[in-house]
Amino acid sequence: DPPPPPPPPQPQRYCVATIITLKSPCLIWQDIATMQLCANKLDKKDFFGKSDPFLVFYRSNEDGTFTICHKTEVIKNTLNPVWQSFTIPVRALCNGDYDRTVKVDVYDWDRDGSHDFIGEFTTSYRELSRGQNQFNVYEVLNPKKKGKKKKYINSGTVTLLSFKVESEYTFPTSLHYMSPYQMNAYAMALKAVGEIIQDYDSDKLFPAYGFGAKLPPDGKISHAFPLNGDGEHPNCVGIEGVLEAYFQSLRTVQLYGPTNFAPVINKVANCASEITDGSQYFVLLMITDGVISDMVQTKEAVVNAASLPMSVIIVGVGPAEFDAMEELDGDEVRVSSRGRLAERDIVQFVPFRDYIDRSGNQVLSMARLAKDVLAEIPDQLLSFMKSRGIEPRPSMSSSPLHRHI
Repeated sequence: DPPPPPPPPQPQRYCVATIITLKSPCLIWQDIATMQLCANKLDKKDFFGKSDPFLVFYRSNEDGTFTICHKTEVIKNTLNPVWQSFTIPVRALCNGDYDRTVKVDVYDWDRDGSHDFIGEFTTSYRELSRGQNQFNVYEVLNPKKKGKKKKYINSGTVTLLSFKVESEYTFPTSLHYMSPYQMNAYAMALKAVGEIIQDYDSDKLFPAYGFGAKLPPDGKISHAFPLNGDGEHPNCVGIEGVLEAYFQSLRTVQLYGPTNFAPVINKVANCASEITDGSQYFVLLMITDGVISDMVQTKEAVVNAASLPMSVIIVGVGPAEFDAMEELDGDEVRVSSRGRLAERDIVQFVPFRDYIDRSGNQVLSMARLAKDVLAEIPDQLLSFMKSRGIEPRPSMSSSPLHRHI
């Protein structure tokens, strides 16, 4: 008897994991902090007077830098100022991380703009939220004076007089707002990219997650929750199924900070690490407003994922500055973490606003976005296959049997 025919070649399957960030808390449930501060015995800086003090609040960033988030008014000619109460979104102060350092600088105002530094102190949203107490009396320290004067104690003190937080519901102005007349930016980006990617997926089942939300019933914050609400079976049928799950989740979760990218990247990376023979390739689509709370951890996740059969597409929606997202895109400078460079460039970032058609044609906007956002995926896929010495399996069209038929 002739030997049995070889088994038919198995088709290569390219899995597309669609991850959507549902994060835009400053526009949906916005926590507003109102506080008032005063100071006592600040250093005298003006030659012919006392000082004209004001405060500058800074939010700390993941890379150790600080971003200005509020300035008080200037109180003229006093060393014991009482500033007016002011309001600030909690997100602007700490981006949802209640223990994140908040730095406050005290300056003496000068007309020419060369304000004199009096000193600084640090606190956190959690400390401030405790209100007026002995722990919210801060020593204003000037490092230069402390280094020069042995008997230096401080440059005065700042006291928190009052602190309260109120929530404002502003859903209609959110990037997630669902208009009856047109899709929101998240849905447009998902549909534009997803409908093309889904043609390369064999079963059209897409695990879809959100991150940055409080989940019912206990309000637990999650950074990787299934949009369809089913932790055991997070798959959605087709991109239309993902869209349906996305819209449904907006009705059931409370969007909340911080915005951590690393958990969803690691979730997909764990799946990709189990199948590295070239039979599957994972494309992670992330749609975000650009805010990121865990840049250090995200860089590490990208570096780790760069050795896996995986690509990450990030679409930025809204008017924000996307400097952090540009940094993750390794076109100019390869992403690094703890001295390790990413093996491959696996991140492609595009801001959706660059592709919006001026005439308001959504179809044209989506087509432009899809064209550019998918431009790097083929090379990224091939770079992985080549680095592992994986060659394409023969297709049915190239077999002698198929040609004979």
